[in-house]
Amino acid sequence: MMQHLIILPIVLPLFTGLFMLLSRNGATRSRRILALASTSLLVVAGALQVIQSGDDVVRYYALGDWQPPFGIILVLDRLSAMMVLLTAILALGSVIYACAGDDEQGSNFHGLFQLQLMGVNGAFLTGDLFNLFVFFEVLLIASYALLIHGGGKSRIHSSFHYVALNLAGSALFLIAVGVLYGVTGTLNMTDMATRIPELDASQAGLAKVGAMLLLVVFGLKAAMMPLYFWLPRAYAAAPAPVAALFVIMSKVGIYGILRIYTLIFGAQAGVLADIAQPWAWWLGLATLALGSVGVIAARDLRTQVAYLILVSIGTLLAGIGMNSQQATSALLYYMIHTTLVTGGLFLLADAIARQRGKAGARIVRSRSVTQTAPLGILFFVGAMAVVGMPPLSGAIGKTLVMQAASLPSDKAWLWSILLANGLVSVIALSRAGSTVFWRANHKEETHETMGAMRGIALVFLIGASPLISLLAGPVTEFTEATATQLSDQQRYIRAILPADTAGGDA
Repeated sequence: MMQHLIILPIVLPLFTGLFMLLSRNGATRSRRILALASTSLLVVAGALQVIQSGDDVVRYYALGDWQPPFGIILVLDRLSAMMVLLTAILALGSVIYACAGDDEQGSNFHGLFQLQLMGVNGAFLTGDLFNLFVFFEVLLIASYALLIHGGGKSRIHSSFHYVALNLAGSALFLIAVGVLYGVTGTLNMTDMATRIPELDASQAGLAKVGAMLLLVVFGLKAAMMPLYFWLPRAYAAAPAPVAALFVIMSKVGIYGILRIYTLIFGAQAGVLADIAQPWAWWLGLATLALGSVGVIAARDLRTQVAYLILVSIGTLLAGIGMNSQQATSALLYYMIHTTLVTGGLFLLADAIARQRGKAGARIVRSRSVTQTAPLGILFFVGAMAVVGMPPLSGAIGKTLVMQAASLPSDKAWLWSILLANGLVSVIALSRAGSTVFWRANHKEETHETMGAMRGIALVFLIGASPLISLLAGPVTEFTEATATQLSDQQRYIRAILPADTAGGDA
């Protein structure tokens, strides 16, 4: 049974999603129960994968028993297991929130939601470059429909730009895959990593073109500067549970950069070694600075959270650009923190907007929030966590990233921009919180409450920050081991392409 655990995060949401799409007339209650059960099982499967990967063994699953490099494989290591579990936890919080009523605003919400989970998990687990493209397309197709769930002019307008840009990105992705296949003769990422160092000068030039095209594609998915402009509008317009899940989609781009440019174009790649890291460093700093401007300029809570995601993307890219095991470990810890907290903040912004009448999520004086105490506490905890105030997880994550800057020039750039972002974010979120909770017009009351399901989802995601802080020791031990495993390309290659390919473990 355990040898099939690798494929479970793909087939479970696949069959659940297809079943709910085919049985569209089912009762709402039963569909919600099925969605919650499937996503909860996904959390269990992700946790089991993290436990299984803890022995530092790189495992693969050969579909159809076609052994690598000829068949399609799924690969489980520490990084992919961590990302699957992170996706499942975020998805569970989003589904719980959606079951309070957001899922009824349009058709096929839960089926599409599960199919997007299948695409995201497939992208994290695949060991084949073409199937990485396929899973990208699966998650994007589902996201197109989820973005306009419930309708509305702003969502349709935002979806047009989102779809157009991602179609362009998909075309570039396919071209890059074709170029790399043409020069290496393989689509298996591990096999490709062994052939890249053997290319002659002309072939290496083509491979570099393919590598840079992939960086553009992953940069677009991650909203890296200057390919960021689609994210704030799309995420702010999306339904709250969808926007929360979309947080992990930007991390798919970060994962792609980590995986491709440490395995295929890592230290062993000869003249193509580490070609993406300098770009990631400078563009990451630019994204971080731009996100800071957006955070303080935002006049809407949802838009503000979207720019906070850009801040996190810039921080993660800067960590990749430092190109060290310490930096990789730090960015992985920070990724866990920022994914859950920003996902929770999207849900919180929606819960606040529901109680403010026509003002919605806009940062303007309006009617008072009915549940000021619980929402105010959650906003305070989420804001402290996302800006990096001790003792919450954001402070630990940002400190680890800053400590990873070993060169004086790196420290000067990263520390100044990251600390300035912290100050700007404190000012912006303080202004937003005081406007929403303190400067409200208490003469105009609303009787709408966020409900038990929404409250559970908010506590589940935003409450993850203090929990991650309490578990900082075990979490950092895991991320350090993940960074070490990720840097050992030869061990990864030997695990997938052993002398005797009959086995699945190495």
